[in-house]
Amino acid sequence: MFNDVGPLELVTLVVLAVLVFGPDKLPKLIQDVSRTIRKIREFSDSAKADIRDELGPEFKDFEFEDLNPKTFIRKQLDNDELGLKEIRNGFDLKKEMADVTDAVHGRESGSSAAGGSSEGTAGGTVDMAKKPEQPAADEHPPYDADAT
Repeated sequence: MFNDVGPLELVTLVVLAVLVFGPDKLPKLIQDVSRTIRKIREFSDSAKADIRDELGPEFKDFEFEDLNPKTFIRKQLDNDELGLKEIRNGFDLKKEMADVTDAVHGRESGSSAAGGSSEGTAGGTVDMAKKPEQPAADEHPPYDADAT
């Protein structure tokens, strides 16, 4: 619960509590706080049990921590009924981004230079390595009435 509280910070909190509440009232205050925390935990546990009872026997192993999106995704990736690991391993985002960057800068990418499939105009695709033609300085681009 207090994973990021260091020993010096804990000592500072104790000294501050003694100074603010005094040594006479501090034990009573600690008892009241611990009793309140215990009641909150009991209330939370009973609410979870009520929800599990209402959901029925098919949700007996339901954990409320699974409602956290990160936990849910990790659990589904570990289950891997859909073959998500295969898809994730087959997709190399860094390589794809490098290919796009090379195409924008007019360089040949590593996959097309190594004899892989390069995008050409023969298959009906646009050659990304080819620079678009720029109009002359005194020419204006064509006006498209439908675009405005």
